[in-house]
Amino acid sequence: MGLLRIMLPPKLQLLAVLAFGVSVLFLENQIQKLEESRGKLERAIAKHEVREIEQRHTVDGSRSDVILDEDENVVIIYNRVPKTASTSFTNIAYDLCARNKYHVLHINTTKNNPVMSLQDQVRFVKNVTSWKEMKPGFYHGHISFLDFAKFGVKKKPIYINVIRDPIERLVSYYYFLRFGDDYRPGLRRRKQGDKKVKTFDECVAAGGSDCAPEKLWLQIPFFCGHSSECWNVGSRWALEQAKYNLINEYFLVGVTEELEDFIMLLEAALPRFFRGATELYRTGKKSHLRKTTEKKLPTKETIAKLQQSEIWKMENEFYEFALEQFQFVRAHAVREKDGELYILAQNFFYEKIYPKSN
Repeated sequence: MGLLRIMLPPKLQLLAVLAFGVSVLFLENQIQKLEESRGKLERAIAKHEVREIEQRHTVDGSRSDVILDEDENVVIIYNRVPKTASTSFTNIAYDLCARNKYHVLHINTTKNNPVMSLQDQVRFVKNVTSWKEMKPGFYHGHISFLDFAKFGVKKKPIYINVIRDPIERLVSYYYFLRFGDDYRPGLRRRKQGDKKVKTFDECVAAGGSDCAPEKLWLQIPFFCGHSSECWNVGSRWALEQAKYNLINEYFLVGVTEELEDFIMLLEAALPRFFRGATELYRTGKKSHLRKTTEKKLPTKETIAKLQQSEIWKMENEFYEFALEQFQFVRAHAVREKDGELYILAQNFFYEKIYPKSN
């Protein structure tokens, strides 16, 4: 370059430097392409080696039979919390069961009691684990979490659930008891509430029992389980146990406010059950059918009064905990493009597989 400065005029020197820079960029681009090609080749070789190993370990199709058996033995339990869009989601499971070849069973407990007797717990665990004719199965009902490991079960069912903003859930339940919904408008329910007080705001102002802060205590015990402390309103132990179960015992917990994303993640992770669920939710009629009748949104004053309660603070803490976990899972599973969410393709592969095949 020193010789160029002496022999060439300044303009030509500048052009030479630019040409050199372009050449360097071109070479770097080519090197990057070569690295990408090498990575693709390594992944292709790794996939080929995996296929060869699978073929080598397959004897008369026995391996594929094992995989099929595993798929056919899957059981999902959706211990649905009332008024969290659970009917809308369950309708999708019913619509898909014939197409995707699995069974759907509703767990109908007496008086909708979410706590089973000890003997019923044993019966239920035995049914779910040994009822081969109902596998693969999707069980749903308003029951609190039940730990199958306590009963000596090795292959536990897959738990999923959906929760909702606690005040919004209570408001929806309040009006549902009084006026029902458009899913079964002619159905009269046993627990119909006090109709003398019409609006939720009036109920809170009057200190009514149907809108008392204690009525917020539901999502925590549903996740906490069948221990007595779970149903002790305001129990800090119950809150922590519910958090523990959500992280360690549940495959996925969504939120009502982002139900479509919850369904999308389930379809990507458990296609054996939920293949076609996202499209069905977006276009199907049943998924959007159930709406509480005559529901009026509470005023800011009503909301502020409920938020003074320690029970609301705990239920809201659990809701925020679940929401954060769901958004974390979603952030690592999807990408946004042009305002739409797309499920990520497989982002790992196997390599350096030994011993090498012949």
